[in-house]
Amino acid sequence: MQPIQMVDLKQQYAKIKTEVDTAMQEVISSAAFIHGKAVQDFAAGLSKYLGVKHVIPCANGTDALQIALMALNLQPGDEVITPSFTFIATTEVIALLQLQPVFVEVDPKTFCIDPVAIEKAITPKTKAIVPVHLYGQAANMEAIMEVARRYNLYVIEDNAQAIGGDIQLSNGATKKTGTLGTIGTTSFFPSKNLGCFGDGGAIFTDDDQLAEALKMIANHGQAKRYYHDRVGCNSRLDTVQAAVLNVKLQYLDEYIAARRRAADFYDQAFGGHAKITVPYRAPYCNHVFHQYTLLLEGVNRDELHQFLAGHGVPSMIYYPVPAHRQKMFDAFGGSKYELKTTDWLTERVLSLPMHTELSNEQLQFITGKVLEFINKQ
Repeated sequence: MQPIQMVDLKQQYAKIKTEVDTAMQEVISSAAFIHGKAVQDFAAGLSKYLGVKHVIPCANGTDALQIALMALNLQPGDEVITPSFTFIATTEVIALLQLQPVFVEVDPKTFCIDPVAIEKAITPKTKAIVPVHLYGQAANMEAIMEVARRYNLYVIEDNAQAIGGDIQLSNGATKKTGTLGTIGTTSFFPSKNLGCFGDGGAIFTDDDQLAEALKMIANHGQAKRYYHDRVGCNSRLDTVQAAVLNVKLQYLDEYIAARRRAADFYDQAFGGHAKITVPYRAPYCNHVFHQYTLLLEGVNRDELHQFLAGHGVPSMIYYPVPAHRQKMFDAFGGSKYELKTTDWLTERVLSLPMHTELSNEQLQFITGKVLEFINKQ
């Protein structure tokens, strides 16, 4: 049996090596390392895949979130509602721009922001909502957008963990995650479902004016070279990374299917166990399983984590400390929040290996070790 990896990028690369190597060599031969043709090709390809008018590539997912917020012309002190149960980048950029993060609860089944909690947190200072499609599960965007329309709020979707996911709307239409809000953002960090060989990100929108603003901000605030009309930053997806992504975008649906097959194996092994809750699959979307995250009850999660490591099975705790309990948010009143569901989840979640190359032999070994430990508890 091959050694088990949390994410096995070597084997994934081996299957598309010729295509990737050729694409990268073309960039090297052209020496167009910045703003090369592959960048424009990728933006067009991703736009078509997502069914969105504008895709603006950038340097990473954190930049994507920051640029999205900057484009909305929010003012210091404006409130932005967001979950605390997320990777820190989601909330970090809010504070960086001197906006006020307002932390709300997540749904204990989906792990995504609770639309009811959003509405309860709205004040006259509220200007935007940043829902996170966590672990590959989509937030309830139809309900969120209804709240946003009622209160005239912007919605920035953090789609870093769920690109390629589908959301079924009540009118029968299907939309890709990241395309329902005012702006969508994503990351192409190597471990993501669509990952490059370094850092990368993108922003997407159907709004023509916002698209122009997003492009300007990502390019030093300029639409014409050396004429800087607004404060911006320098955030580019380099051509080598775009070349890799052009290849991998063609396999994204295949990668998602492989992840779902692995998740089905896990579900069958753990389903019905009194101490294990397998990932919920909301009826309004297809879970794309960036992570496969168990919810444990009556189990010493940290000891299980160590037990698995001792038997060659990696696992991860995403995320042990929620944003509102991080020191960086002391100045923003983080300690005042009582988010019981969020705290409860941080003590009980454990993510198992999830990637496109998991074999049945590996999955059998992983599930066997998890059950071996838990059945002794």
